[in-house]
Amino acid sequence: MRAALFTGTDEPLVVEDVTPLPPGPRDVVVEIGASGVCHSDLSLIRGYLPLPPPIIGGHEGTGRVVEVGKEVTRVQVGDRVVASFVPACGTCWYCLNEQSNLCDYEIPALLAPRASRSDGGTCMAFTGLGTFAEAMTVSEASVVKIESDVPDAQLALIGCGVTTGVGAALNTAEVTPGSSVAVIGCGGVGQAVVQGARIAGAARIIAIDPVALKREAALQVGATDLVDPGEADPVLQVMSLTGGRGADYAFEVIGLPETVTQAYTMVRKGGTAVVVGMARADAQITLSPVRHLLLREAPHRQQVRLRSGAPRLPALRRPDRDRPSRHRVDGLAHHRSRRRERRLPRDGGRRGHPQRHRVTRPRTVTRENRHP
Repeated sequence: MRAALFTGTDEPLVVEDVTPLPPGPRDVVVEIGASGVCHSDLSLIRGYLPLPPPIIGGHEGTGRVVEVGKEVTRVQVGDRVVASFVPACGTCWYCLNEQSNLCDYEIPALLAPRASRSDGGTCMAFTGLGTFAEAMTVSEASVVKIESDVPDAQLALIGCGVTTGVGAALNTAEVTPGSSVAVIGCGGVGQAVVQGARIAGAARIIAIDPVALKREAALQVGATDLVDPGEADPVLQVMSLTGGRGADYAFEVIGLPETVTQAYTMVRKGGTAVVVGMARADAQITLSPVRHLLLREAPHRQQVRLRSGAPRLPALRRPDRDRPSRHRVDGLAHHRSRRRERRLPRDGGRRGHPQRHRVTRPRTVTRENRHP
């Protein structure tokens, strides 16, 4: 099968033929229908994540199960599934205590070899998935069966961007009706945070981004106020919009130390700051102890990673049930490529567009070209 591989820091993805390794007893083979291109894929290319190449790229996708291992119980051949970049094994301590977002199987899934190259070497798959390929072999813990007629190009986004953003607002922060919310960074995930805040009933949703196109897109999905950080200090602008107190909730959806600090600073006393963005592995964040000790202003600080089994939520299983009035998945995707294109959109996240790039399947994958 053909796959797009990360082979070195700041190098373009290499599209080549690889041979998938045979699935294990609890693995499933999924024919990819579409894959989103997430900013985390760009982080991998830039070397922000300490992962050794080669790696099959992609972690946001959907498709149909074409083969299952003999011990698989969750899905069967023909099922439509969404890939989940955080697995949920269902048996570890975290899964049994309703914290499947912290599943112990995440690292073993990430490190598992999934294909061999022409030189005989093996390659892993990004987050244990590898959706930048014609098919992926994954643990059954990494897929969720879906009953929906939502098109693949939209459904793929639910596996990461939509679930992460909406889940940050609804599950991690637990945004309350009538509250004020500030969202720093209004790309694909930031747009989903705005939607989650809107669904939760927030009265004021402040979208903060230096790109006018992203701010306007946030307005379309539920933002009530727009802040351009280039015009003035965004913290002061949020304070002005919230009566001088600060926001009840602030979400950082970029992954920079300075914007994490801004999120911490712009919430009110007792407010909640949620870090959603993926920073470099060596990034350091400095927070002032003065607010915490002298002003008694310490907010809750939480790291969101598909909180509390979000991939298993009924809303993910039936994303079309209340889509028109609640989840606007269709507005989060803008450009489509065929996977046969050799140049994948490695810089899509740099161009300032608020929506996702999608890669769709150009042909059917048969058993013969999946693995020997």
